This record gives sequence, C-alpha cells and structure tokens, in this order.
Amino acid sequence: MIDDIIGTVFKASVAASTIRLATPYIFASLGETLGQRSGVLNLGVDGIMLMGAFFGYYAVLTTESLILGVLAALFIGGLMGLAMAFISVTLKAEQGISGIGVYLFGLGMSELLFQEFVGTPQSVDGFPRISIPGLSDLQFLGLGDIFFNHNLLVYVAFALVPMTAFVLNRTNFGLMIRAVGQNPEAADAMGVSVTRVRYLTVTLGGMLAGLAGASLSIALLNVFQQNLTAGQGFIAVALVYFGGWRPYGVLLGAMLFSFVNALQLQIGISAPEIPSEFAVMAPYVVTIIALMFASKRRERPDALTVPFERG
Repeated sequence: MIDDIIGTVFKASVAASTIRLATPYIFASLGETLGQRSGVLNLGVDGIMLMGAFFGYYAVLTTESLILGVLAALFIGGLMGLAMAFISVTLKAEQGISGIGVYLFGLGMSELLFQEFVGTPQSVDGFPRISIPGLSDLQFLGLGDIFFNHNLLVYVAFALVPMTAFVLNRTNFGLMIRAVGQNPEAADAMGVSVTRVRYLTVTLGGMLAGLAGASLSIALLNVFQQNLTAGQGFIAVALVYFGGWRPYGVLLGAMLFSFVNALQLQIGISAPEIPSEFAVMAPYVVTIIALMFASKRRERPDALTVPFERG
C-alpha cells in the first residue's frame, strides 16, 4: 500500500491536477492579500466565491458565453467586495463578524438563486484546455501535460502572481497599500486617502474572489451545486497568513493545498482501502498545521483589522 501511495505522489496526472486545482486558491488569496495589506480582513471570501460561481455559471448556462460568465463573476464579486468595504471601512464594523455575515449571505443567496432559477444541476461547456504549441507535446517527465495543457483561467491565475508582486513592490499604488496597512495615520498625513485605498483593495479582492468561484463552476467542474466551494474561501484566507502576505508565498501555499487535494482524489481511486474520511479531511489538517507555523510570522500589517479614525 505504501508503494502505491508513493507511486501516486509522483504521477504526472497528480502534478497537472495540482496546477489546475490551485487556480481558485490563487485568485482568492491574491485578492485577499491586497485587502489585508491595506488593513482589511475579509472572512467573507467563501461567500463571494459562491456568488461568483453561481452568477458565472448562470450567465454561461443562459447565454453560452464564457466571456459573459467571467464578467458576471467579476461584477458580483466587485459588488460584494464594495459592500464589505462599506461595512468595514465606512461603518467601521468588527471585520471578523461582518466577514462571516458576508459569507453566510453568499452561501444562502447562491443556494436560493440556484433553486429559483436552475433547480437541478446542469453541466455547461466551460473553458476548454489550451495546449501551448511546441510545449504541450513535451514527453520528458510529462512536462507537456503538467504545465502547458490547461484552460485559460489557469494561465491567468499564475500570471497574476508576478503582476501582483510587481504592483505591491514596484508601484506607487503598491506603496500606498503597504503604507495604509502599516501606519494609516502616517499615510494620511502624507496625503494618501486611507479610505480610498482600502475601498479599492477590498473591491479588487472581491472581484478576484468572484473570479475564483467562476474558475470552479465554468472552468474546473463546469457545474454549480450547493456549497460548491466547500470552504475553499477560508483556506484562501489562511493562505495569506501562510504566505506571509506576499504573492509568491501565497502561490507556494496554494500549490501545497492543491497538491493535497489532488493527492486525496487520486488516492481515492488508486488506494480504495484507505478510508475516504482520511483523504477528505487532509486539506483541513494541513490548514491547521500551516496556521500553526504562520502564527510565528511577524510580517503581518500592523493596522490589520484596525479601523482608521482620522484625527
């Protein structure tokens, strides 16, 4: 049995699945990174993902347009991010509690809309795989299938990692985000609008969370059902801590968690003698362990979850 598990770990199909399954984690975690670097914790990511997943799915189901599906997910995600920003920044509500409220709203509303307008799960034609000419045919260690045979949203998610790192570390906007998250009073004294920056980052984070949901419903699974995300939004929040609020650290964490997911799916097929309960709970056990290590980090923004009161 041990040999079977080791063989499963090194399968090219597991590596390819790891990259595909990392997509929603990357989108949601990068968006949450932007928000947290500006000082706002959004625990409603999972609910926003569910709403993005439903609206993206419903748009494709009714129009057969993948572009409209993506736009619908971005729009509803942006709206919910804007609502979270209003609650947290303008009303200065407790961010943890308000985030859970956003999550519960997304969970309930996505299920209500699905039952009202769809009823029975129906598959849609999602994003097809795009093979990179000259690279997808690489046979060495299965590199072609592992890296160069995925749908468009997979490539977009991985491209966003260096783009987000560049914005945060090399642009004036990134400097403002970091300043607002570390010392909003000093940023305000320098003429930076703390409110505007936080609104922008939380709204952008909502848009990416909506896109993360759509990557599930119209790119990976091509269907919508109740609680489609199964808590992936909360894992995405944990990945921000695990990655030390840095895009490349978030990418590393996303790959780790998606690898665990891919492995437990493969083990369920190749090693049925292992109780399925152990495989299902594996990602959450890894989450707890990762947070134990992340709690030792000191890179967190000083003003995270702290409302800004202009003096």
